[in-house]
Amino acid sequence: MGTTLEPSGRPGDSISDLPQDEQAQDADPAIFSVEMDRQKASAGERTIDFEADDLAYNSQTQVVTASGNVLLVSDDRSVRADNVRWDRASGAILAEGNVHFVDEDGNQLFTDSITLTDEFEAGAMEDLLIALREGGRLAARSGERDENGDVILTQAAYSGCAVVNEDGCPKTPSWRITAERVVYDAKADRIRFRGAFLELFGARLLPLPGLSIRTDGSAVSGFLVPDLRISQSNGVEITGSYYVRVAENADLTLGGYLYTEANPMVSAQWRHLTEKGAYQVTGYLTQSRRISDFTGEPTSERDLRGYIFANGKFQLDPNWSVTGAIRRASDRTFLRRYDISRDDRLRSTIEVERIDSDSYFSLAGWATQTLRLNQEQGQVPVALPVMDYRHRFDDPVLGGKVQLQVNSLNIARDDGQDTQRAFVGARWDTRRLTGLGQVFTLSALVRADVYHSDENYLTDTASYRGNPGWQTRGIAIGAVDMQWPFVGEVFGGTQIFTPRIQLVASPPIRNLAIPNEDSRAIDLEDSNLFALNRFPGYDRVEEGPRVVYGFDWQLQRPGWRIDTTFGQSYNLDADPGILPDGTGLSERVSDFVGRTEVRYRDFLKLTHRYRLDKDNFAVRRNEFDATIGSRKTYAEIGYLRLNRDIDTIEDLQDREELRAAVRVAFANYWSVFGSGIVNLTDRAEDPTFDSDGFDPVRTRLGIAYQDDCLEMGVTWRRDYTDAGDAQRGDTFQFYFSLRNLGFR
Repeated sequence: MGTTLEPSGRPGDSISDLPQDEQAQDADPAIFSVEMDRQKASAGERTIDFEADDLAYNSQTQVVTASGNVLLVSDDRSVRADNVRWDRASGAILAEGNVHFVDEDGNQLFTDSITLTDEFEAGAMEDLLIALREGGRLAARSGERDENGDVILTQAAYSGCAVVNEDGCPKTPSWRITAERVVYDAKADRIRFRGAFLELFGARLLPLPGLSIRTDGSAVSGFLVPDLRISQSNGVEITGSYYVRVAENADLTLGGYLYTEANPMVSAQWRHLTEKGAYQVTGYLTQSRRISDFTGEPTSERDLRGYIFANGKFQLDPNWSVTGAIRRASDRTFLRRYDISRDDRLRSTIEVERIDSDSYFSLAGWATQTLRLNQEQGQVPVALPVMDYRHRFDDPVLGGKVQLQVNSLNIARDDGQDTQRAFVGARWDTRRLTGLGQVFTLSALVRADVYHSDENYLTDTASYRGNPGWQTRGIAIGAVDMQWPFVGEVFGGTQIFTPRIQLVASPPIRNLAIPNEDSRAIDLEDSNLFALNRFPGYDRVEEGPRVVYGFDWQLQRPGWRIDTTFGQSYNLDADPGILPDGTGLSERVSDFVGRTEVRYRDFLKLTHRYRLDKDNFAVRRNEFDATIGSRKTYAEIGYLRLNRDIDTIEDLQDREELRAAVRVAFANYWSVFGSGIVNLTDRAEDPTFDSDGFDPVRTRLGIAYQDDCLEMGVTWRRDYTDAGDAQRGDTFQFYFSLRNLGFR
């Protein structure tokens, strides 16, 4: 703070020694510091640290005048100004010229003139700007502090927008709230408006009676900005919500939906943060026609319809946690009809977990509600309980790590096969590095299974049924995996070429005697090429000896990265086993499988996965995903074709689909966007499809504006398929949201 002085302007002087109405002068102007006594009868004294280039004192009027880089600091408050007058008799301080006042919460006040009270609080002000710590700004013609300590502003405007852009150039806020009177309650962190209007790009649009916002960034109760939508199923839709801030850790949102072609709907969302975790509950309710699950025809005129969704997680201690979710709809078309979700199944679950450094335990239950119109709910399983325990032993065994696993599962169906399963298994892995740089991995797995099932005949696919009653089996798998990386320079970068070979062997396994609940969608991919068991899940296990070979290749150069994987497997046993035709694994020599990924900085990402027929190199799987562009302007393309020629197994049918999305930014904050999904599957690929090979599923097109404090736009979407009372047709949606107002 400079040199500490007595109450004079220079060392060794007293205030009475200073010439009246004259400034203290020095040959080399220096910063003076004075500690000023503030009289405060009830609470003692407040100390104000004071700095200035020049200082003068009038002993008759007891007025101290400071000028030039004046700084006043008291606790967490400070004032900078060109000139400051301190009346010692009254305790009033007047700061003038480029005044910058900062309060204890970090809010900043800019004005030409301000009077500070004896509590070092802002008093009367003219032409002021308040920059709130959370980002909002208040400007007013004048302001004053009332007896309660609130700041009263007249002819004021508020905005949550930045006043400069990313380059530091001045920027006009896209929206603001204007009001004749604004009350700023700093103690309650609240701003209340009287006679408020919303202005968008300078045009006054909407009155906002009773508007109140918080300055600390937390939410405040009030109405949210409504949405407008026009759809084929419901006509014109207006959505309005009211937000209730129940407590600092709980809130409630009540919603109402009005339609021209449907009855009104209400919704509610409750959210609560507790000491152990958080949960939320959302519900919708209306009354309208119910549609048959299978025929799509109306079955009644007035039924209660709705949807409930609840989820949460609670961390009971550093190791134990409980996670749960409930999703349930009144019927299969409610969510799609009211555009809440497009999921074709709703999963409800409860899970208790314990995780530490060496073990994992999970006890869970799953229930699923199907929303597919042609699927029977009675065939959908309920999995309860599902138990999984794993323990990794610290002490090595024969130089390798051992992991123990215990698993059990109970699956029940109302109108289908019931299955119970339990197994215990252990896996051993070790890795060795030779002097030539080869990496050897040795793995071994043993497992003992016991199954029980009944009503197996209700499962349509015979290979999934297994034998009824009690069944047991033993599993043993051993594998040796060798990788040999080579590093070198090429194309101005560094390449790593890694040949890989793996030998896997297992004795005959009683697969078909066991029900298949979780190993149905088998397909040879780059991700499971070197897996010990290329079936997903636990119910099916590959048997016999096989050799897997392939390579990984990686190229890195400035800005670029290319990764490639390619491989094939050879079954040493002439018996193809249980692997279905068309999966790429049913014969002694498998199909070729690979993946290539290309990246260029953050501008380009391209991934291609494929499977080639070993006999004629026909493409049996062709999956392509590409993203090109920046965060604002980009294009995404996705294509998938499964050509497996499997007609008898429901989980392995052929599909072909194209997905695309594009966004183009222009004029700083505007963008146009579009997306589409096209089903390219024809009757030759799937006889159940009544398609010519080019059926759009959904398209979307829109225009949007988005800056640091405003988002708005209009979107058109077209659905090409009916699903009960969710009709095909066009949907238009208009939306906008404002930052720092608690809206949306």
